[in-house]
Amino acid sequence: MSSIAVPSGVTLDLTDLNEGTHVIFEGETTFGYEEWSGPLVSVSGTDITVTAASGAYLNGDGSRWWDGDGSNGGKTKPKFFYAHNLISSSITGIYIQNSPVQVFSINDSTNLTLTDITIDNSDGDDNGAANTDGFDIGDSTRITISGANVYNQDDCMAVNSGTNIVFTGGVCSGGHGLSIGSVGGRTDNTVDTVTIENSEVKDSQNGIRIKTVYDATGSVTGVTYKDITLSGITKYGIVIEQDYENGSPTGTPTTGVPITDLALDNIQGTVESSATDVYILCGSGSCSDWTWTDVDVTGGSVSTKCENVPSGASCSD
Repeated sequence: MSSIAVPSGVTLDLTDLNEGTHVIFEGETTFGYEEWSGPLVSVSGTDITVTAASGAYLNGDGSRWWDGDGSNGGKTKPKFFYAHNLISSSITGIYIQNSPVQVFSINDSTNLTLTDITIDNSDGDDNGAANTDGFDIGDSTRITISGANVYNQDDCMAVNSGTNIVFTGGVCSGGHGLSIGSVGGRTDNTVDTVTIENSEVKDSQNGIRIKTVYDATGSVTGVTYKDITLSGITKYGIVIEQDYENGSPTGTPTTGVPITDLALDNIQGTVESSATDVYILCGSGSCSDWTWTDVDVTGGSVSTKCENVPSGASCSD
């Protein structure tokens, strides 16, 4: 498709495509302004290939919606790109600029690869962008994200539920880090077998983050962070907590969403002096079978508020 202007309040609807369809974005794709929840683009089908011609980009012109409130209030803002019900499909080389709020929603998809995706929301830093998650994954199986370059104001990636998820070779800047969760309180509350590797998180609020929901049920099993470099982290280098409620920590962990079989291998980097290197807040017995190797996060303070840290991990690394 060549340069197109999508009318306000309308989704660029590429759902239920014929099996084997190849979608090519060309030129600039723009979207009219309206307060609505979106999405601006939606793609679904089996054996679908989505690519972009050289120089093509999808321009959300998010500043029209940005008001500092993100999805928590103010203007109703459209999510950008629904990759829902995509089976044995791929999205490659897409460049997205200035999303109003969350970018990729990956849901009910299987065997989906997203390669060399760029999300550039850098204009939003000083203009009120918020909740501009790069990739939100839910209820999906065998999702691989490789070579992503994300500059945003929230999670680079957040796995809310799903199995066999891989994020590799990514660069995350300006946001809230590489996250699992929040897990709990949804129809699917299972995260199983996630590998996040060979990636860099810089100039972000957190580096590595796992968060489970207060007084909810579910499980987080088989998560591996490997070969991750951190720099310019302003809050937590590594943060794992079981106390989230309505998007904020309560300070009181609960045990209904155990975090087991967690491996951190070669996590290196620095946080700002005002930040905390590592913070772990687990319920009694609900974090176990953790293996940490070559974890070296320095530059900030050592937390005195860690609770129920399982053997193999440490808040003083």
